[in-house]
Amino acid sequence: MKFLRQGMFIVLILSFVLAGCGGAQVDSDNQGENEGTSEGEVESKGELTFGVTPWTSTVPPTYVAKNILEDMGYEVNLQNGDAGMVYAALSNGDIDIFMDAWLPNMHANYIEEYGDTIVQTSMSYPDGELGWVVPTYVEYDSIEELAGNLEPFEHKMYGIEEGAGMTVTSREMIEGYGLDLEYVASSEPGMLTQAQRLIDKEEPVIFLGWRPHPMFANWDLKLLEDPKKYFEESEVHVITHEEVSEHSPEAFEFLSNWQIPVDDIEQMIVKIEDEDQDPDDVAREWIENNEKLVNDMLDGVNAE
Repeated sequence: MKFLRQGMFIVLILSFVLAGCGGAQVDSDNQGENEGTSEGEVESKGELTFGVTPWTSTVPPTYVAKNILEDMGYEVNLQNGDAGMVYAALSNGDIDIFMDAWLPNMHANYIEEYGDTIVQTSMSYPDGELGWVVPTYVEYDSIEELAGNLEPFEHKMYGIEEGAGMTVTSREMIEGYGLDLEYVASSEPGMLTQAQRLIDKEEPVIFLGWRPHPMFANWDLKLLEDPKKYFEESEVHVITHEEVSEHSPEAFEFLSNWQIPVDDIEQMIVKIEDEDQDPDDVAREWIENNEKLVNDMLDGVNAE
């Protein structure tokens, strides 16, 4: 077993060297340009497709897993879409892997609808904190305190797309807390743009927040207390289509061992979002700096 892990890691290191010397990278735009193998390359083991939601928390783990799977010999595609589309495509096999499933609560509606053909493969990290956030200059600390005090917020809170678990829960919270509040659905970038506009003027604003996310590094925010416990801390899981274990057993074994610290994800998000670094470059840097963890995730791959 130890010999196999060492052998796999040597293959990874050789791949990094080749990539640094100008080797072609595989992405969703150039799949299939280079067929066959040459000396030093890993024989193709087939194709895998990741679902990528428009959330910053999805990108780093997706690109880390993508790069490792490419070094194992898989051709990797990335399919962008909102959460509903990703779960639907995952259920019918058009997408194989999703790295950012918030369970058991936030994505419960998707699991209920599509879960019959989806496998909860591993837990990426256990501490996914989420809820309603406000800047620290806002005087209120609890959602209950908002009742009767929403005029400074223009009776609005800003959120992400319709159908997302946080949107569904937020609408239930507005009714449950009896708030005269309009939920303004948007994309994550749209929500953050509106928050930025108001924070720059030090005006009150309520919006959705979750960790990992660079918003907590960029702004002084606080999570509003939720006494009714609509939002509970989630575990973030890797999920796969049920046939991945059959058609790509080595990939499934690797994903079954998947784990990554939430702090590392936040650091990668900052590099990608704030410093405009390429996600593949950020992922490869993480892989090179985390040899032991990568080796642990490859434990059992190719084992007899």
